[in-house]
Amino acid sequence: MDKIILTGIEIFGRHGCSVEEQQRGQIFKVDLELNLSLEAAGTTDSLAETVDYSQVLFDVERIVGGTPRKLIETVAEEIAETLLENYPKIETLKVVLHKPNAPLPVRYLEAAVEISRRRR
Repeated sequence: MDKIILTGIEIFGRHGCSVEEQQRGQIFKVDLELNLSLEAAGTTDSLAETVDYSQVLFDVERIVGGTPRKLIETVAEEIAETLLENYPKIETLKVVLHKPNAPLPVRYLEAAVEISRRRR
C-alpha cells in the first residue's frame, strides 16, 4: 500500500483533564500515515488522483486547535473519523498524537497515543 506521510505537525490546543491544561494550552504534535493508491497520481501528475494534504493539514488544525477535550484519545479519534469521511481515497490511516508537556509528577519525554483506522 502506498502512503502519504505527514510528520511533526505542530498545533496549539487546550486538551487535558485539568482546568489548568484547558486554560493554559500547549503545542501538540501530530504524525499521519494515509494509506491509499498513489499510482494514478504518479502517472498523471494530477492532484485529483490523490489526497490534497494542504486540506488534510487544515482539517487537523481545526480539530486540534478546536474544542478542548479531556483525552488525547478523543482528539485522535476525531482526526481519524474526519479524514476518512472527507477523503474517500484514503483506505486506512494511522494517527499519532503527541502531548509533550502533560503535567505529570515525573520526568518523561512525552505522552502519545497511536490509533489505526480503516474505511468501513
